[in-house]
Amino acid sequence: MYDKEFEIIGKKLFSEGLVTANFGNMSIREKGGFFITASGSFLDESTEPVFVSDSGIPCPGASSEYRVHLETYKRTTAGAQVHVHPPFAVAASFSFDEIVPQDTEGKMFCPLIPVVKGDAGSDELAQNVADALTRSPVVIARAHGTFAIGESLKECYILTSIVEHACKIIYYCGGFGGLKL
Repeated sequence: MYDKEFEIIGKKLFSEGLVTANFGNMSIREKGGFFITASGSFLDESTEPVFVSDSGIPCPGASSEYRVHLETYKRTTAGAQVHVHPPFAVAASFSFDEIVPQDTEGKMFCPLIPVVKGDAGSDELAQNVADALTRSPVVIARAHGTFAIGESLKECYILTSIVEHACKIIYYCGGFGGLKL
């Protein structure tokens, strides 16, 4: 049903280097729950999305991040969500607790980007991301990636792209500082 829309946005995310291989996921809210990309699916290929009910019961094969999507839909009016692993945003998450874009687009659309903690697929991550997304349309999970919400997957893609660009600008201006791993 939504496989073509998922594929179109997935190709944009992949071509821009915001996601690699079969990592990341997308969802669209639907009455009674949401459709999410299947676990292990490549976002730039056409695949059948999996339904997760509002009760939190996923169909077999749902992305492991379905908990984040579920909690976010419970706490926001978002119509769609995109989660990917943009390299500059992930790198910035090691140095900052929040990102303050310095470029024009970043300042206009994402003036403050929270950075939250939580292991991939965990309830802690779901709670922290959903909480941050009530204040900002995009958040970075430390060492993991971005989660963006919007009315459509296209809007989520645009926000994700803006955040990655903002993090690149900060990096190119020497803003990641004394990163120590």
